[in-house]
Amino acid sequence: MKYFGAFSYSTVFYILYSLSTAECERKDSQFTPIVMWHGMGDSCCFDFSLGSIKKKLNESMPGIYVHSIKMGSNEIEDVENGFFMHPNKQIEKACEMVRNDDRLVGGFNAIGFSQGAQFLRALVQRCDGIQVKNLISIGGQHQGVYGLPNCASLDHKLCDYIRKLLNHAAYLEAVQNFLVQATYWHNPLKEDEYKKGSTFLSDINNEVNINQTYIDRLMSLEKFVMIKFEKDSMVQPIESEWFGFYKPGQSEIVDKLQDTKIYLDNRLGLQDMEMSNKLSFLSVDGDHLKFDWGWFIENILEPYLR
Repeated sequence: MKYFGAFSYSTVFYILYSLSTAECERKDSQFTPIVMWHGMGDSCCFDFSLGSIKKKLNESMPGIYVHSIKMGSNEIEDVENGFFMHPNKQIEKACEMVRNDDRLVGGFNAIGFSQGAQFLRALVQRCDGIQVKNLISIGGQHQGVYGLPNCASLDHKLCDYIRKLLNHAAYLEAVQNFLVQATYWHNPLKEDEYKKGSTFLSDINNEVNINQTYIDRLMSLEKFVMIKFEKDSMVQPIESEWFGFYKPGQSEIVDKLQDTKIYLDNRLGLQDMEMSNKLSFLSVDGDHLKFDWGWFIENILEPYLR
């Protein structure tokens, strides 16, 4: 065997390999990992949606690890489960996914798109043993929705059926168990019925009982960033994207977050978070989830992800 000085070639190779591996690990670890969750009618990995976002994140921050949550064994199941798998079950599964992902052990940033934003917030509040640094809500409906004015890529007949079903029977147990969107349907004309019948949103918003753990885990965030789309044709009311909602008893006047009962009663610690400069409110002059990548780099990637 030939030697290089006091070392064999195999030893030199091992040292060089170890150094290169360490350098790769350093590059991978210089950015906080990201967990993403898609919205209604979308999937984790479509090239035209979150697959494209993941690619752009990797181009902007080489080596970053991005975990895009998928509910099901393939993209079609993922889309279907966005309509028909109860959020509570989805969040349990997502909790298991992220806890078992060794690359997320040191903490991660979370980016939720549309309904995926309130699901990720619930993950923060409910999932023990994870560390979320910044929670970024892109068009999320944190006080729910009351209306489906545009179902985007959905078949129009299905869209009309869902709308009618929610208007008349959203809080029936069978509908709550069958349709994801019913679990965050918030009828301001029937506040008591909503609070008692909602099997997801009224719980994560602490509207029936106060769960101190939910408050403590939200308070543990470095930042909770909410992005509103000023010309959103999908979400009613748009102010829900900034945690506002209709004043109870009617569906015309909208209260901003600071005038809502959730905030005034500090039911989620949002008052304390605002006083600690942990809430950020951003807006885009566009329709639902329509933003320019340059805007994303300047307003999201640079201040919160890099």
